[in-house]
Amino acid sequence: MKQVTKSQIRKVLGRAIRKHREQLDLTQEELAERAEVHRTYLADIERGSRNPSVESVRRIAYALGVSISELFKTAEQDS
Repeated sequence: MKQVTKSQIRKVLGRAIRKHREQLDLTQEELAERAEVHRTYLADIERGSRNPSVESVRRIAYALGVSISELFKTAEQDS
């Protein structure tokens, strides 16, 4: 198994969140509101510059209508 850095994990998770958000045709503002997180925090997560808590990931996944495992599965497939 390939060694992955923390930075890489954050970036692939961020891309997966953005991918699901764009598939739903949501803005960052709309998703942030649904997930009850600040828009700039969501933007940082999507860029891979923030390390979100498990609770934040759960809220974002729920707001996207996917499970946490589905979100990570997308991240893994796109890495």
